[in-house]
Amino acid sequence: MKSINLSGSLRGNVGKSDANQLRAEGKIPCVLYGNESQTHFWAYAYDLKTVLYTPETFKVQIDIDGAKHEAIVQEAQFHPLNEAILHVDFLALSANKEVRVELPLEFVGSSPGVRAGGKFTARVRKIKVKGLPSNLPSSVQVDISNLELGKVVRVKDIPVANYKILDAPNNPVAAVTIPRALKGQMAGN
Repeated sequence: MKSINLSGSLRGNVGKSDANQLRAEGKIPCVLYGNESQTHFWAYAYDLKTVLYTPETFKVQIDIDGAKHEAIVQEAQFHPLNEAILHVDFLALSANKEVRVELPLEFVGSSPGVRAGGKFTARVRKIKVKGLPSNLPSSVQVDISNLELGKVVRVKDIPVANYKILDAPNNPVAAVTIPRALKGQMAGN
């Protein structure tokens, strides 16, 4: 899994008015869970954008006033109208404790169904997995080199190593659909 650095500072006061004051200054209130106690801190909104506005999942190396923590984003809250970041929750990682995280799918290979005129459709972009932080990849690779016209790749068709996929095994991940024009040609034969 890719790693990114983030720096923050401890929050002196925790409350609604203090959080609003931080946001007015371009800072976002954050909480780090998973340690013995919760750590309330703030980080600059600009720095958080590189973590939140991407399809990738990162291990975040957080430096809070000199104390280093390794974490992942557990949840982010956004303003309902202007999509501004309101709050971010981080989950501290432990080398011997499994975590649940959503990883992006990476489709590899060349589909014979697409070469025959079909249209490739990714049904999902991310998939939920569980595993030790050291075993989690940056993305889950899905081989589509055997995907024919009208066929579907399901969760159960994805090979995994050292982690477990939590999504339902029969959920479709990708498909090659037959376009209307090609259906007419196939029916005419």
